[in-house]
Amino acid sequence: MVSLSVGDKAPSFSASDDQGQKVSLKDFRGQTLVLYFYPKDDTSGCTAEACSFTENIAAFNKLNVAVVGVSKDSIESHQKFKQKYDLKFPLLSDEDGKICEAYETWVEKSMYGRKYMGTDRSTFLIGEDGKIKALWRKVKVPGHVEEILKEIKG
Repeated sequence: MVSLSVGDKAPSFSASDDQGQKVSLKDFRGQTLVLYFYPKDDTSGCTAEACSFTENIAAFNKLNVAVVGVSKDSIESHQKFKQKYDLKFPLLSDEDGKICEAYETWVEKSMYGRKYMGTDRSTFLIGEDGKIKALWRKVKVPGHVEEILKEIKG
């Protein structure tokens, strides 16, 4: 498997967001994009991460940076999650897993000795030119959003 790295062209994608609108990578041309992948709506780690992005959304907006979350949850699940926590950015529904596969976030995981396939919590910082400027794999939620902002500010 070819691994994505800094400097690579970000894989293009197109999916429906929590409002049922089609969103593609090309919609963000000329703007920096934080594309983050998370395992499941309304679970503790994913909620903490989403709320952290929302708490810092003004800082991202000030830097002309869009934030988009991606998981394999349905549009309906995203709507409930977004409403429950008043999230301030779009959530893409990747039910067929095509975006997760393109960004290599659909991986074998193991918990209590049991192996299964799941989403690796990952974040991609995509530049105005559509290239990956930074990426984080196996993200630990505490301090992650601050780390991204620090990277953006240089």
